[in-house]
Amino acid sequence: MKPMRTERLILRNWEDRDRELFHRINSDEQVMEFFPFRHDRAATDAKMDELRGVIDRDGYGFAAAEIITTGECIGFVGITGTDHMPFLPAGTIEIGWRLAPEYWGKGYVTEASEAWLDYGFETLGLGEIVSFAVGNNRRSTAVMERLGMTADPSADFDHPGIPASQPALKRHVFYRLSRAAWEQRRKRAAR
Repeated sequence: MKPMRTERLILRNWEDRDRELFHRINSDEQVMEFFPFRHDRAATDAKMDELRGVIDRDGYGFAAAEIITTGECIGFVGITGTDHMPFLPAGTIEIGWRLAPEYWGKGYVTEASEAWLDYGFETLGLGEIVSFAVGNNRRSTAVMERLGMTADPSADFDHPGIPASQPALKRHVFYRLSRAAWEQRRKRAAR
């Protein structure tokens, strides 16, 4: 992928220098509060390689977010296909993120997500972008709402990748943003 720049960030493909941070965010109790598993180094290295391959193949994905002024990788923000969710229509694209806790509350996810929404709607010509999270993950749903996404309770679901032994993590809320709603939001912001 060609790196994208926002006011404070570079959104780019993964590099080997990001492995430590990627492992940290995928094994951190606070970051992974709403996920059923913490990942060891071998699993995180394999996942980072998988994400890098998706970006190489598609030109987009869950990409590394780097602070321009320091060169620090802080986590990931991006859009990707939802082939792992068999109940969603083929071609559905989701937006998602995961940052190290020390970077929370600074607006990085919203800033990077806005750039990814622009890319998805302008460059890829998508008609809709979705997102989902565990129902009580208020940090993530608040970002979805800041992005102009709308909750769709009729599409809420029990995540097939969450074991029955973790019922508090199973139910996910579903948010949508249509191209038309995104265009309206951009027009209002330009006034």
